[in-house]
Amino acid sequence: MATIAEQPHHKPWPMARIIIASSAGTAFEWYDFFIFGSLAPVISKVFFAGLDPTQALIAALALFAAGFAFRPLGALIFGVVGDRLGRKGAFLVTVSLMGTATFLIGFLPTYAQAGSTGPILLIILRILQGIALGGEYGGAAIYVAEHSPASKRGASTGWIQSSASFGLLAALLVIVVTRTAIGEDEFAVWGWRIPFLVSAVLLAISVWMRAKLAESPEFCRLRDEGDLAKAPLRESFGKWRNLRRVLIAFFGIMCAQGAVWYFTFFYMQVFLERSLGLPSQTKDLLLIVMTVVSAPLYVYFGWLSDRLGRKPVMIGGMLLALMLYFPASHWIANAANPQLIEAQERTPIFVDTNPATCSVQFDPVGTAKFVSACDIAKSALVTKGISFQTRRSGSGHTDVVVGTERVPISGGEALAAPALKALKAKTAEAIGAELQEAGYPKQADPARANITLLVVILLAFVVAATALYGPQAAALVEMFPTRIRYTAMSFPYHVGTGWVGGFLPVTSFALVAVTGNIFSGLWYAVFFTAISLIVSLLFLKETSGRHLQEV
Repeated sequence: MATIAEQPHHKPWPMARIIIASSAGTAFEWYDFFIFGSLAPVISKVFFAGLDPTQALIAALALFAAGFAFRPLGALIFGVVGDRLGRKGAFLVTVSLMGTATFLIGFLPTYAQAGSTGPILLIILRILQGIALGGEYGGAAIYVAEHSPASKRGASTGWIQSSASFGLLAALLVIVVTRTAIGEDEFAVWGWRIPFLVSAVLLAISVWMRAKLAESPEFCRLRDEGDLAKAPLRESFGKWRNLRRVLIAFFGIMCAQGAVWYFTFFYMQVFLERSLGLPSQTKDLLLIVMTVVSAPLYVYFGWLSDRLGRKPVMIGGMLLALMLYFPASHWIANAANPQLIEAQERTPIFVDTNPATCSVQFDPVGTAKFVSACDIAKSALVTKGISFQTRRSGSGHTDVVVGTERVPISGGEALAAPALKALKAKTAEAIGAELQEAGYPKQADPARANITLLVVILLAFVVAATALYGPQAAALVEMFPTRIRYTAMSFPYHVGTGWVGGFLPVTSFALVAVTGNIFSGLWYAVFFTAISLIVSLLFLKETSGRHLQEV
């Protein structure tokens, strides 16, 4: 079988150039995605201040849809484009669409300047971002894989995986430099626009690099043979042979990917800062260390999968994550905020209430109000990272019991939104005062935190995440035939990362609120990781070294 360099009619391109162009564009798209996430608190104040409840609901639903639901849609749209018209054209469009949408956010009028026009335009641009990101990963991974020799495919596509790290680092760097240069007050007023506007430079570089690349040799071969798919969607999901592969990709790889990676790099931030009270500066420093270390590990584990196989390396990452979730999270809590753990053991907290008034606080779009006294009490405690036990109240009233003190909690069923917000704030303040009296720290003391131990434990999670994610692109590419590869692999990837990973924080919060245990949220990640481990062991075939024409 001819190698890429020997195939007729196709000019050979240096692998380094192919990898750099593909990875740079993907890193840029992750930069776009991360700056919006990092600046979410500022954006919400700028665009959604003053909205009435109906407009706020629409905005929250649309932003949720843009962040998660539209990624699989983008995978389907650009999957069809990539399978019918070419890989290069598809991922050139995705990077252009993502970059243009991000750049335009920097020019949007605020709510104070243009009323609801600003939020509406923001929603539209976020939808475009979600669609673009849905088509980006598959195109970049496939393009690199279809150029790479079979024996080096894992290492080559590992650079695509590491692009998320480069994108996150670039976003953090631009935001930190801008904030430092102009000050926090100016940043909140107008400086938040700068990271979005800077994306124009990155966009120009990415488009220029990708425009100079040739089409994928595998796609060219298929086109020359007249064997391109005419209906990639029907062929991918309407034929059992291919649909079975899609299902194995989702349940065998992507469920764990969404759980392990999002737990490590997203939920852990929430756990450290919100549940354990670690200062944001310390948390950000830990995140930067994790991100820097992860970048070469994606490539390393991709390289390792070329030698040992995709399946054992990815399963190793799943197993390590499963072994770490509960014990390591307890170690992290003790290392980050020992005062909190000591206080919990010394003075346990109780919520005396009527259990029938308590809701399951699952709120994926951020629009539910949770107005009962029970919900207000539990939400206040969970937000402070406090574990508690729920007891049936003999009086039917709701109280938070801190040692020998009782904090009576009122419900807000009859209150309008502003009054309800004020009640929740007053309740949180009252509970916080009693907690401090009982020796609970307001936040973690970095001087008492064991930073060295924290770094070691967090890096163990990084190893698990990168061992799973590093070989993933090669494994997914090798699962599907060239005719439908873009469509068939992109869809399960973005359902896994966008929905399984995206629902992790809100579902974990709901589990903690129901049980009163800050560690109960871990069961979500455990559940999806375990599903993938079982499905991989039973159904996932080894594909390392496979020639893509043999799929």
